[in-house]
Amino acid sequence: MLDPKRIKRIAINTGGGDAPGLNAVIRAATLAAIERGWEVYGIRHGYRGLIDTKELIPLTRDTVRGITHLGGTILGTANKGNPFEYPIQTPEGVRLTDISDKVVENFRAKQLDALICIGGDGSMRLAQKFIKKGIPIVGVPKTIDNDLSGTVTTFGFDTAVSTATDAIDKLHSTAEAHERVMVVEVMGRYAGWIALASGVAGTADVILMPEIPFDLEKVSEKVMQRERAGRHFSIVVVAEGATPKGGQLMVRGPKEAGREVLLGGIGQYVAEEITRRTGKETRSLVLGHLQRGGGPTTFDRLIALRFGAAAVRTLAEGQVDVMVVLDPPTVRSIPLASAIERMRTVPLDSDTVLTARALGINLGD
Repeated sequence: MLDPKRIKRIAINTGGGDAPGLNAVIRAATLAAIERGWEVYGIRHGYRGLIDTKELIPLTRDTVRGITHLGGTILGTANKGNPFEYPIQTPEGVRLTDISDKVVENFRAKQLDALICIGGDGSMRLAQKFIKKGIPIVGVPKTIDNDLSGTVTTFGFDTAVSTATDAIDKLHSTAEAHERVMVVEVMGRYAGWIALASGVAGTADVILMPEIPFDLEKVSEKVMQRERAGRHFSIVVVAEGATPKGGQLMVRGPKEAGREVLLGGIGQYVAEEITRRTGKETRSLVLGHLQRGGGPTTFDRLIALRFGAAAVRTLAEGQVDVMVVLDPPTVRSIPLASAIERMRTVPLDSDTVLTARALGINLGD
């Protein structure tokens, strides 16, 4: 527990990939803290602002004015530069070094009382390590992948799905005009939430997710069923982490020091295999970072503002080492450690999966 009467100064950081709604959380947390008489500081680019404190900036009412609807993050973010495995250039090459003690030292030197950490699975795992080093933390679940446990949803997911669905909608007309198969690769890492939601909403014919290793013969047969029925085009949505039966994840290049492996390439592979097996002209499209960009939807704005205000409210109640979560109709907190115990993947008996099957969508099995 943290004595809320002793809180005078807090910090906020955003880590991992960007997501629509980050600025809304920053604004809500900043204003809620200022209302309580606390000073607020922003840590730029993940934890870089606590490695080089020149990048630790004050957040005021003016700083956060008019940012709720903006995409990105005014603090910047980083998906590499883990302080526990920080890449240091040496004459022998890059060496991963644990500089986490420097982060803790600077946190205390700046007389910060608590940290609001906004991030996804990787950021929450880093936060848990810093909790063990004595930094009081409240986490806010951010990821377009929607793969954090304990919360009904994460902010950023709804916007990413809306972007993907809009793209799928647009592909229907060109696919039908040219009588082609269009394969759309979407983000999501090791979870199929984006692929499933956008594929069902966008009336895709095939949806391939990490949770269901796919059989290319089944996929090709679905395409040919439509062909025989006079539907000479098909839409295939594939999550970047999807794998064929007996196959492996497809990655883009070697893993860089201090960051997660980059997934990608499965869409092109599926497109080539469909052409080879069916003779149908097939094109692939990778939506990539389009899904991270732009302003947040109304839903993501609202939940982000609620999360930011709840994070400060949680600190004011003396709670730390927790993550705020959406548990409709309220936002509450859970132990941060429980949020990272397991990845939240799509349950195969979930209503949306059952809906997809009822609609005749092929899931690769």
